[in-house]
Amino acid sequence: MNGYVVSGHAELSPAHRNPEIIARGMEILVEMREVCTSLVYAALVTDDGFEVVRLPGGQTDGSRFASMASSMQALGDAVARELRMGESQYIIIASDNGHVIQLRVPEHPLVLSALFDDFETLGKGLAISRASAAKLSTFLGAAS
Repeated sequence: MNGYVVSGHAELSPAHRNPEIIARGMEILVEMREVCTSLVYAALVTDDGFEVVRLPGGQTDGSRFASMASSMQALGDAVARELRMGESQYIIIASDNGHVIQLRVPEHPLVLSALFDDFETLGKGLAISRASAAKLSTFLGAAS
């Protein structure tokens, strides 16, 4: 997959430069933060390592994070294929200070990555991340 999606005008546009995707992506990230105050950072990135949008206020380099997130997704997908587990659904990185939940936006070359602090349960973080990725997938499907 590459970082291109079909826009509402039926032409190929890189997701990280598509104003409709950027705007809807930001709306969804803001909704995530409103629903879950333990969300510290969230970003939407392309499979090929470009940042589409991220929540403001993060203490990280967006382009560097996008590159790492897309690489992690590719590695997770490769491990699932190698072990014949089927499609990878999500990646979790847990630490003493919180956890990162990362998952692909269904049917699209985009990855949602979210950092939750250590006060959040893994289940709630995963549920919010999945619902947000599904909303974005629905939007992208309707726009094409």
